[in-house]
Amino acid sequence: MPNQPLPIIPLLRDDLPLDTVELARFMVGKYLVHDLPEGRISGRIVETEAYPVGDSTSHAFAGRRSYNGSMFLARGHAYVRLTYGVSYMLNMSAEAEEVGAGILLRAIEPLEGLPLMEARRPGVPLRDLARGPGRLTTALGIGQAFDGYDLCMGRGLWIGAIETEQMPVGVTTRIGLSREMHRPLRFFEPGSAFVSGPRKLLMPRSADSTDTQI
Repeated sequence: MPNQPLPIIPLLRDDLPLDTVELARFMVGKYLVHDLPEGRISGRIVETEAYPVGDSTSHAFAGRRSYNGSMFLARGHAYVRLTYGVSYMLNMSAEAEEVGAGILLRAIEPLEGLPLMEARRPGVPLRDLARGPGRLTTALGIGQAFDGYDLCMGRGLWIGAIETEQMPVGVTTRIGLSREMHRPLRFFEPGSAFVSGPRKLLMPRSADSTDTQI
Protein backbone atom coordinates (compact mmCIF):
# COMPACT_ATOMS: atom_id res chain seq x y z
CA MET A 1 0.00 0.00 0.00
CA PRO A 2 1.58 3.34 -1.03
CA ASN A 3 2.69 5.79 1.69
CA GLN A 4 1.51 8.69 -0.43
CA PRO A 5 -1.74 8.86 -2.40
CA LEU A 6 -1.38 7.82 -6.01
CA PRO A 7 -1.28 10.83 -8.38
CA ILE A 8 -4.66 10.01 -9.90
CA ILE A 9 -6.22 12.81 -11.95
CA PRO A 10 -10.03 12.80 -12.24
CA LEU A 11 -11.41 12.06 -15.69
CA LEU A 12 -13.84 14.61 -17.07
CA ARG A 13 -16.77 13.69 -19.28
CA ASP A 14 -15.04 15.23 -22.29
CA ASP A 15 -12.09 12.87 -21.71
CA LEU A 16 -14.32 9.85 -22.30
CA PRO A 17 -14.84 8.43 -25.82
CA LEU A 18 -18.45 8.76 -26.92
CA ASP A 19 -18.60 5.32 -28.54
CA THR A 20 -19.41 2.48 -26.11
CA VAL A 21 -16.83 0.02 -27.43
CA GLU A 22 -14.12 2.65 -27.48
CA LEU A 23 -15.04 3.66 -23.93
CA ALA A 24 -14.74 0.06 -22.68
CA ARG A 25 -11.29 -0.20 -24.28
CA PHE A 26 -10.26 3.24 -22.98
CA MET A 27 -11.12 2.42 -19.36
CA VAL A 28 -8.63 -0.45 -19.10
CA GLY A 29 -5.68 0.98 -17.18
CA LYS A 30 -7.70 3.80 -15.65
CA TYR A 31 -8.55 4.00 -11.96
CA LEU A 32 -11.65 3.56 -9.83
CA VAL A 33 -11.52 5.51 -6.57
CA HIS A 34 -13.83 5.54 -3.56
CA ASP A 35 -13.05 8.27 -1.02
CA LEU A 36 -14.49 7.37 2.37
CA PRO A 37 -14.29 9.08 5.78
CA GLU A 38 -11.98 6.30 6.94
CA GLY A 39 -9.70 6.58 3.90
CA ARG A 40 -9.31 6.09 0.18
CA ILE A 41 -9.85 2.86 -1.70
CA SER A 42 -8.56 2.66 -5.26
CA GLY A 43 -7.55 0.22 -7.93
CA ARG A 44 -6.51 0.07 -11.56
CA ILE A 45 -9.27 -1.17 -13.86
CA VAL A 46 -8.00 -4.32 -15.58
CA GLU A 47 -11.18 -5.65 -17.21
CA THR A 48 -14.32 -4.20 -18.80
CA GLU A 49 -17.16 -5.30 -21.08
CA ALA A 50 -19.08 -3.19 -23.60
CA TYR A 51 -22.87 -3.30 -24.00
CA PRO A 52 -23.42 -1.03 -27.01
CA VAL A 53 -26.60 0.30 -28.57
CA GLY A 54 -28.69 -2.50 -30.08
CA ASP A 55 -27.03 -5.28 -28.07
CA SER A 56 -29.79 -7.70 -27.05
CA THR A 57 -27.92 -8.59 -23.84
CA SER A 58 -27.90 -4.98 -22.65
CA HIS A 59 -30.27 -3.88 -19.88
CA ALA A 60 -31.12 -0.91 -22.12
CA PHE A 61 -32.18 -3.01 -25.10
CA ALA A 62 -35.94 -2.86 -24.34
CA GLY A 63 -35.85 0.90 -23.83
CA ARG A 64 -35.90 3.13 -20.79
CA ARG A 65 -37.50 1.61 -17.70
CA SER A 66 -37.67 2.58 -14.02
CA TYR A 67 -34.76 0.28 -13.19
CA ASN A 68 -32.35 1.20 -16.02
CA GLY A 69 -32.68 4.98 -16.28
CA SER A 70 -29.04 5.53 -15.36
CA MET A 71 -27.96 3.83 -18.59
CA PHE A 72 -29.62 6.68 -20.48
CA LEU A 73 -27.65 9.41 -18.71
CA ALA A 74 -24.67 11.09 -20.35
CA ARG A 75 -21.55 8.91 -20.41
CA GLY A 76 -19.71 8.64 -17.10
CA HIS A 77 -22.61 7.93 -14.72
CA ALA A 78 -22.85 4.82 -12.55
CA TYR A 79 -25.50 2.22 -13.27
CA VAL A 80 -25.63 -0.14 -10.29
CA ARG A 81 -27.73 -3.26 -10.67
CA LEU A 82 -28.39 -6.14 -8.26
CA THR A 83 -27.88 -9.38 -10.18
CA TYR A 84 -29.48 -12.70 -9.22
CA GLY A 85 -30.49 -11.07 -5.94
CA VAL A 86 -26.95 -11.53 -4.66
CA SER A 87 -24.31 -9.20 -6.14
CA TYR A 88 -24.25 -5.58 -7.21
CA MET A 89 -22.61 -4.81 -10.56
CA LEU A 90 -21.03 -1.44 -11.30
CA ASN A 91 -21.63 -0.27 -14.86
CA MET A 92 -20.94 3.10 -16.43
CA SER A 93 -23.24 4.82 -18.90
CA ALA A 94 -21.92 5.37 -22.42
CA GLU A 95 -22.88 7.40 -25.48
CA ALA A 96 -24.86 10.66 -25.38
CA GLU A 97 -27.68 11.46 -22.97
CA GLU A 98 -30.92 9.55 -23.73
CA VAL A 99 -29.00 6.84 -25.65
CA GLY A 100 -29.06 3.60 -23.64
CA ALA A 101 -25.68 1.89 -23.51
CA GLY A 102 -23.00 1.12 -20.99
CA ILE A 103 -19.87 -0.71 -19.95
CA LEU A 104 -19.41 -3.14 -17.08
CA LEU A 105 -16.40 -2.71 -14.80
CA ARG A 106 -15.46 -6.34 -14.21
CA ALA A 107 -12.24 -6.22 -12.19
CA ILE A 108 -9.60 -3.98 -10.64
CA GLU A 109 -6.12 -4.48 -9.27
CA PRO A 110 -6.42 -3.23 -5.64
CA LEU A 111 -3.85 -0.56 -4.84
CA GLU A 112 -4.97 1.76 -2.02
CA GLY A 113 -7.06 1.06 1.05
CA LEU A 114 -6.30 -2.66 1.18
CA PRO A 115 -7.28 -2.99 4.88
CA LEU A 116 -10.67 -1.45 4.10
CA MET A 117 -11.22 -3.93 1.26
CA GLU A 118 -10.02 -6.85 3.34
CA ALA A 119 -12.43 -5.90 6.13
CA ARG A 120 -15.30 -6.31 3.65
CA ARG A 121 -13.89 -9.54 2.21
CA PRO A 122 -12.08 -11.18 5.14
CA GLY A 123 -9.76 -14.10 4.49
CA VAL A 124 -9.67 -13.47 0.73
CA PRO A 125 -6.26 -13.31 -0.99
CA LEU A 126 -5.23 -10.05 -2.64
CA ARG A 127 -5.71 -11.50 -6.13
CA ASP A 128 -9.38 -12.21 -5.43
CA LEU A 129 -10.38 -9.08 -3.52
CA ALA A 130 -11.92 -7.39 -6.57
CA ARG A 131 -11.46 -9.97 -9.36
CA GLY A 132 -14.99 -10.12 -10.77
CA PRO A 133 -17.82 -7.56 -10.79
CA GLY A 134 -19.58 -8.72 -7.62
CA ARG A 135 -16.35 -8.91 -5.67
CA LEU A 136 -15.38 -5.45 -6.91
CA THR A 137 -18.51 -3.77 -5.56
CA THR A 138 -18.28 -5.60 -2.23
CA ALA A 139 -14.62 -4.68 -1.72
CA LEU A 140 -15.21 -1.02 -2.57
CA GLY A 141 -18.47 -0.67 -0.65
CA ILE A 142 -20.59 0.10 -3.73
CA GLY A 143 -24.33 -0.52 -3.53
CA GLN A 144 -27.64 0.66 -4.93
CA ALA A 145 -27.17 4.15 -3.46
CA PHE A 146 -24.60 4.86 -6.18
CA ASP A 147 -26.99 4.21 -9.06
CA GLY A 148 -26.98 7.39 -11.17
CA TYR A 149 -23.90 8.81 -9.44
CA ASP A 150 -21.71 11.03 -11.61
CA LEU A 151 -18.31 9.34 -11.75
CA CYS A 152 -16.75 12.42 -13.37
CA MET A 153 -17.06 14.68 -10.32
CA GLY A 154 -13.70 13.72 -8.80
CA ARG A 155 -15.16 13.06 -5.35
CA GLY A 156 -16.91 10.24 -3.55
CA LEU A 157 -16.86 7.47 -6.14
CA TRP A 158 -14.95 8.55 -9.23
CA ILE A 159 -12.78 7.54 -12.17
CA GLY A 160 -9.32 8.85 -12.95
CA ALA A 161 -6.02 8.31 -14.70
CA ILE A 162 -2.29 8.69 -14.15
CA GLU A 163 -0.99 10.84 -16.98
CA THR A 164 2.22 8.96 -17.77
CA GLU A 165 0.68 5.49 -17.92
CA GLN A 166 -0.21 3.70 -21.13
CA MET A 167 -1.48 0.13 -20.99
CA PRO A 168 -1.64 -2.55 -23.69
CA VAL A 169 -5.19 -3.81 -24.07
CA GLY A 170 -6.33 -7.31 -25.01
CA VAL A 171 -9.78 -8.28 -26.27
CA THR A 172 -11.93 -11.38 -26.12
CA THR A 173 -15.59 -12.37 -25.95
CA ARG A 174 -17.81 -11.60 -22.98
CA ILE A 175 -18.50 -13.96 -20.07
CA GLY A 176 -21.70 -15.60 -18.84
CA LEU A 177 -24.04 -14.74 -21.71
CA SER A 178 -26.51 -17.00 -23.51
CA ARG A 179 -26.57 -14.97 -26.76
CA GLU A 180 -24.29 -12.63 -28.74
CA MET A 181 -21.41 -14.58 -27.22
CA HIS A 182 -19.25 -14.27 -30.33
CA ARG A 183 -18.71 -10.51 -30.17
CA PRO A 184 -15.23 -9.32 -29.04
CA LEU A 185 -16.50 -6.82 -26.46
CA ARG A 186 -14.47 -7.73 -23.37
CA PHE A 187 -11.27 -5.78 -22.80
CA PHE A 188 -8.50 -6.58 -20.34
CA GLU A 189 -4.93 -5.90 -19.28
CA PRO A 190 -2.81 -8.73 -20.74
CA GLY A 191 -0.87 -10.69 -18.14
CA SER A 192 -2.73 -9.27 -15.16
CA ALA A 193 -3.45 -11.79 -12.40
CA PHE A 194 -6.48 -9.69 -11.41
CA VAL A 195 -8.52 -10.33 -14.58
CA SER A 196 -11.55 -12.55 -13.92
CA GLY A 197 -12.79 -15.61 -15.76
CA PRO A 198 -11.02 -18.65 -17.25
CA ARG A 199 -7.46 -18.02 -18.37
CA LYS A 200 -8.15 -19.85 -21.65
CA LEU A 201 -10.51 -17.05 -22.72
CA LEU A 202 -7.76 -14.44 -22.65
CA MET A 203 -6.81 -14.69 -26.30
CA PRO A 204 -3.38 -13.26 -27.14
CA ARG A 205 -4.46 -10.58 -29.58
CA SER A 206 -4.48 -6.81 -29.38
CA ALA A 207 -7.63 -4.70 -29.11
CA ASP A 208 -6.26 -2.65 -31.99
CA SER A 209 -6.06 -5.64 -34.34
CA THR A 210 -8.12 -5.53 -37.52
CA ASP A 211 -9.85 -8.83 -36.70
CA THR A 212 -11.49 -7.40 -33.59
CA GLN A 213 -13.63 -4.77 -35.24
CA ILE A 214 -17.36 -4.95 -34.45
